[in-house]
Formats: sequence, C-alpha cells, structure tokens
Amino acid sequence: MRTYENEKTKLRALLKHVNKVHITTDMWTSCQKLSYMVVTCHFIDSDWHLQRRVLNFCNVPPPHTGLLIADALEKCFQNWGIENKISSITVDNASSNNVAIRILKDDFRLKKTLSVSGQLFHVRCCAHITNLLVQYGLGEIRDIVDCVRDSIKYLVASESRLKQFSEIAKQLQLPSKKLILDVPTRWNSTYLMLDAAIQFK
Repeated sequence: MRTYENEKTKLRALLKHVNKVHITTDMWTSCQKLSYMVVTCHFIDSDWHLQRRVLNFCNVPPPHTGLLIADALEKCFQNWGIENKISSITVDNASSNNVAIRILKDDFRLKKTLSVSGQLFHVRCCAHITNLLVQYGLGEIRDIVDCVRDSIKYLVASESRLKQFSEIAKQLQLPSKKLILDVPTRWNSTYLMLDAAIQFK
C-alpha cells in the first residue's frame, strides 16, 4: 500500500504541472458479473513525451446511468486535482456515456474550463466503432463462425477429446497451433479463433 501511495503522490505532483489532460474510460462486466470502470489519463509531459496513467480502476455497481458515470468520473478528477484540466473524454457509444458526457460538458461549461468551446470534448472510441463494423460484417458468416466456435467448445470441454484431436492433428502433420476460443464481442479474438481453426480444416 505504501508503494501505491508513493506513486500516487508522484503522479499528483506531475499532473500539477500539466496544462490539459485527455481522458479515456471504459466499463465492462467480469465473469462474476461485477462491473468495472477504468479511467486513464493521457498528457504530454515537459519533455514532450506522451504519458498514459491509469487513474482509477473500480467496481461500479448497477445501474450504470449517465448520472452515476458522470459522478464517478467527477470524483476521480477531483481526487487527482485535474477537474479543471480536462480537454477531452473518449468513451464508447453506450447511451449512458452520451448522458454522462453531456452532464460533464455542461458542468465544465459553467466552470469555463472547456477547451475550444467543448467542440472536441466528446471523442468516440475508434476501436469500439471498428468492433461494431467488423461484428456487422461477421454477421454475414455467422453460421460458419458459430459452427467453428461450437466445435472448439466441444473439443476443449473434454481433456480426452482435446488430446485425441491433438494426436490426430500430429498424425496428419498439421501445424501445432492451439485451438483458440473467442470472446464473441471482441472481433480480434474471433479473427484469432478462425485463423487458428483454418489450419485444421
């Protein structure tokens, strides 16, 4: 805990000398159905190097309304002393994020701390948009993806089936790539799953 406090003190001192910061934040739910939010701060240091620091990683109980998200972000900003230095916030396309950004933008407008009249305050996450586009495209081959996914689930659910599969692949002199089960909401993991599976077609 002492190391954490020391690092926090150093980062707080560093942030004191930074004029503007840019925030990225995301929320997700764990396998245990716990919701987490990460808040990352991006800024240019005095040597003109881009710096990235995680400011907060916390459990955020439901409901995940825009008001609660805005409140959690505001508390984080105040905790780090950067509430008047926020230049932009990057979030995914969740409607609750739109509400949170609107609340924060209105608050910062009242405090007169918005850069360029807030025109660049709300930044949409390009990775999230790319994921949505690719997921739409994957919909065209959904039957194939589901078949590959179900086959891999079947094989990895049993140690003996997986061992037998590996032995057959070895006998056929197929590449020794491991089977990968994707996370359906992450297109890149679906790509890796298909890329590995195609070796065994």
